Amino acid sequence: MIPSQFEYFAPETLDEAVSLLNEHGSEAVVLAGGQSLIPLMKLQLAAPEYVVDINRIPGLAGISEENDFLRIGSLTREADLDRSEIVRAKYPILQDTTSVIADPLVRNMATVGGNLAHGDPANDHPATMLALGAQVVAVGAAGQRVISVSDFFEGPLMTTLNQGEILTEIRIPTPPQGSGGAYLKLERKVGDYAIAGVAAVITAADGVCQQAGIGLTNAGPIPIKAGTAEAFLVGKRLDDETIREAARLASQEAQPSADLRGSEEYKRDMVRVIAGRALRLALERAG
Repeated sequence: MIPSQFEYFAPETLDEAVSLLNEHGSEAVVLAGGQSLIPLMKLQLAAPEYVVDINRIPGLAGISEENDFLRIGSLTREADLDRSEIVRAKYPILQDTTSVIADPLVRNMATVGGNLAHGDPANDHPATMLALGAQVVAVGAAGQRVISVSDFFEGPLMTTLNQGEILTEIRIPTPPQGSGGAYLKLERKVGDYAIAGVAAVITAADGVCQQAGIGLTNAGPIPIKAGTAEAFLVGKRLDDETIREAARLASQEAQPSADLRGSEEYKRDMVRVIAGRALRLALERAG
């Protein structure tokens, strides 16, 4: 199939892009990597009248550490995140995540910002960013605002981005000493959406949990932050019994729907199993 007719813009500044989005309102969409938008348009599940391509705007891609944050530009390609020396050395959970997104062809084009802004609970980055306590930066006609990822997702394919706003950057707090993280997912075949996925981040001292973050992929209508399981871990010795109970609590926070990938009960139990594995790997990486 082919998309419906639309008008295409390729602004070269952020101000120009914001202006175009505000001028054309809800009929305009942002094109970043296009790996979600273009298939929807080809299937005519989306039919925007105006497409604003932000790929020519300088300064929206890159990975750096600054002011106690890892800063990821919204147009950073998944493949670049996977190859980043900073990510490989200090944020292996991000490499876990980007390496299981679709296939190499998609990862060469898909962007980290687009993965988040699409608002799909089946996408992989949202759970990881929830576990890491990340923030996103949005720029619109009213200026710039910083949004906690825990407040970013409103519903299926819905975020708190206002009309005319563009996600420009993701900020991840530099983890304290003794931290480790991991992202694991169960899929029917390589590159598929997750049957269930779990991101886990742990900060430990002398075997006792100081901080914890757990995010769930494709376990409900929005990406889920498993707050009850996180709170349970803090202050406890990270032995097998504690991890098993935290994994059970995480599975109870899941809100899966039955589909071709499995029943609600099966998916919830897979969250339990994968959460246990992710927590153990995160603890191992915490050293």
